[in-house]
Amino acid sequence: MNRFCQLLLIASFSIFANAQGNRIDTVRHDAPELANFGELNIGVRTMTVIDQNRPDILNTRSGEATAYYDRSLTVEIWYPAQLQEGQQPGGQYTSTTRNTAVKATLYGKAVREANILATAIPYPLVIISHGYPGNRYLLSHLGENLASKGYVVVSIDHTDSTYEDQQAFSSTLYNRALDQRFVLNQIDTMNGDSSSFLAGSLNTSLTAVVGFSMGGYGLMNNLGGGYNTDVAALPIAPPNKMLLQHTFDNPDFKKNLDSRIKAGVAIAPWGMAAGMWKKNDLRGVTTPTLYVAGSLDKVAGYEDGVRTIYDNATNSDRYLLTFINAGHSAGAPIPMPLEIANNDDKTGASHYTDPVWDNRRMNNIMDHFITAFLDLHLKGNAESQSWLDLVPESRNGIYSVAAGKKTKKHSYWKGFAKGTAIGLKLEHREAGQ
Repeated sequence: MNRFCQLLLIASFSIFANAQGNRIDTVRHDAPELANFGELNIGVRTMTVIDQNRPDILNTRSGEATAYYDRSLTVEIWYPAQLQEGQQPGGQYTSTTRNTAVKATLYGKAVREANILATAIPYPLVIISHGYPGNRYLLSHLGENLASKGYVVVSIDHTDSTYEDQQAFSSTLYNRALDQRFVLNQIDTMNGDSSSFLAGSLNTSLTAVVGFSMGGYGLMNNLGGGYNTDVAALPIAPPNKMLLQHTFDNPDFKKNLDSRIKAGVAIAPWGMAAGMWKKNDLRGVTTPTLYVAGSLDKVAGYEDGVRTIYDNATNSDRYLLTFINAGHSAGAPIPMPLEIANNDDKTGASHYTDPVWDNRRMNNIMDHFITAFLDLHLKGNAESQSWLDLVPESRNGIYSVAAGKKTKKHSYWKGFAKGTAIGLKLEHREAGQ
């Protein structure tokens, strides 16, 4: 009987999933309030930007002169849209998956090539940086969600780090922080170009970077966390100690930081457990940061990884959102595409799943907190602070509502229905703590 029930449950889930399709815009019934999409329609465009004369890590030989090349990056841009007559919300994306033999069709709310919505107050900019490997669609749920709330969101395909183009790790170690800054510069240039669809629509001095895994590694560097000088000589590092450019002890390191980056969201940032920073290196981080992690992350590490970064970035105002018992994929990746779920070869399935948590639920929760955090730090919405001032341990929150109104005893997490904050923890430390 138990086996029959199990098979029935699997069959029911399969029917439900197929009916839904690969939706990146699903908001569950138990999602926190700010996970809901905003009132704005969404447009999307794909572009390629080229950084001329970037050091070529893969073709530079140890002891020889640095090779250079034109580094091409594909980006997906989501933005508030003004739909024309006959246009309806909705569109699709074709994405390579973690199993490179399988392509997936994703569905969302964005309309391709739609006009940007004119605005009296320029939109803040959010840059999304995926893991190793990954692609620009891995956090597409967040891209669409933020665009509907008045942000322009640019998600990068990092060359040498995508599913289709996964090359030596040394390239990612060197290029990740540079890619994030280069894309910021390119979008700023487009904003000042009267022929660009983005012309005059952005305030790039209000920029946030959202980085997952190796994206978080690059983000921490751009927030002021220069790498440990010793890692430049490791076998995995680029040749000729080229990583010294990004190290804390390099006198030119701080000069290369971009003051337009006003906030960071580091999701399972890789590197601390691998020795990429000494604890003192993190004192260079002064930008407000939201960290997101699973307490059982075996890739980036939790106690010796993300939490250690959080503990030692003492010169920044910072939050740590923890999914209890989740692994490395806490919050970031879209749900597993049906093309993988329905394939006999389950290669890559764990990239999109967690043994304990449902990915859609984690997506919703993360999108909720990122909305509050960015509204506070990029839009200056002081009321957003209330979504972050919570009892740290969700299990200690008291749900007390009488006649439809919260009583004085009520301390349950704002925006969460009764019982839906279970398994979460949100900590906060001000700069200097």
